[in-house]
Amino acid sequence: MDQLYPSVNVSLPLWVSAHVKPGQMFSTIEDKMRLVISLADRNVSEGTGGPFGAGIFEVESGTLVAPGVNLVVVGACSLAHAEIMAFMIAQQSLKTFDLGSANLPAMELVTSAQPCIQCWGALWWSGIKRLVTGASCEQTEELTGFDEGPVPPNWADLLRKRLPETAHIEVIEGVLAEESCAVLKRYKEAGGKIYRPGSGC
Repeated sequence: MDQLYPSVNVSLPLWVSAHVKPGQMFSTIEDKMRLVISLADRNVSEGTGGPFGAGIFEVESGTLVAPGVNLVVVGACSLAHAEIMAFMIAQQSLKTFDLGSANLPAMELVTSAQPCIQCWGALWWSGIKRLVTGASCEQTEELTGFDEGPVPPNWADLLRKRLPETAHIEVIEGVLAEESCAVLKRYKEAGGKIYRPGSGC
């Protein structure tokens, strides 16, 4: 029999389910950001991944649909960024590839750091209606040495003005950025892996 290709299975660490329950509600943007920053911080302290956390929420109700943490190294998968994990879990939970489906409430991505080039592309196709970010790409690169890639300088306006009008994505930047930056700094100071192509990690 011919050898089969491996299946791909990247799962959230077990501690995530104890840290935050599906369907938990968060009343403000700051509360949502505090959650994803706490996911990033615990991901570092548990040794399960990089210093990034994300979540998909219902915009109006504040209900958490899916959390995400960075699992690149432990998952042996360069795609396993916190935002990507949150997108995949939300889409599997809701059984749709389109988080902007007419039968769903408006969804948002809240992420502890501005999406890198990969995650910026992914959110373009996700169907979310709002993006909320913490630390900027410049802060992430300066504090850690990660390479966030060639994100367009007008990346936020490209999302805000995306056509058709129904595809516009609201962008709110810099929410609790100092708290997010503190996690990035701790990760670097603790000797966390700064992985990039050719780094040998």
